[in-house]
Amino acid sequence: MSALILRSTPVAGVVLLTLNRPDAFNALSEGMLSALQAEFDQLAHDQTARVVIIAANGRAFCAGHDLKEMRAEPSTEYYQKLFAQCSRLMLSLQKLPQPVIAQVHGLATAAGCQLVAMCDLAVAATPAKFAVSGVTLGLFCSTPAVAISRNLTRKRAMQLLMTGDFIDAQTAMSYGLVNEVVELEDLEQTTLALAKKILTKPPAAVSLGKQMFYKQIETPLENAYELASQTMACNMMDPDALEGIQAFIDKRPPSWAFRKEE
Repeated sequence: MSALILRSTPVAGVVLLTLNRPDAFNALSEGMLSALQAEFDQLAHDQTARVVIIAANGRAFCAGHDLKEMRAEPSTEYYQKLFAQCSRLMLSLQKLPQPVIAQVHGLATAAGCQLVAMCDLAVAATPAKFAVSGVTLGLFCSTPAVAISRNLTRKRAMQLLMTGDFIDAQTAMSYGLVNEVVELEDLEQTTLALAKKILTKPPAAVSLGKQMFYKQIETPLENAYELASQTMACNMMDPDALEGIQAFIDKRPPSWAFRKEE
């Protein structure tokens, strides 16, 4: 049996996780959720990994939950356990110290669209399509709604959730779900170029910034500024921040400490 998640390192510092259930449109079975969670748990302590890319094999990026598996055991207890497992996985994405980029080449629906929305960044190919279409089956996409409503405006999110309509990649970008849309043949190169750009930045600043971003966005304005001020004060004491600012003052290129350690 093939591994559900394939892990590779396209360049030093970048970890590529590839969803590998192509015949099932990479549906998030319990096994797939557990395999992804194991990868995220390991990455949370991997200081050599500085950017994570999530991609997929086959025609689809991810078609959401495995509906056959869900229908096989209809009980409230089972469904609560399943959706709690999925929610933990989605939260793990934002708790990772590394930026996570979704590399979307094809269909991303329901929890698959949620996965894209929970990534920090997303690059899509022109054939990609997105939907939270559970409502067409009688199941409102409540857990995907949490992620979708934090990427899109309320009315855009509600429109997708209430209608189940599909949108193309360009529309997804205009709605704020993805950062960039490129031709399919350019998808891997463009995503990797974005990852490489992040690699040039001091890792402490990137990690602190990611943590601060998600914490402040859920708090009242005054508390958000307090958190941001504390984060910047801590960030300023990082050797690379001190060096970067001094280099700017001296009008010279910075001599990054993190580069010397690589």
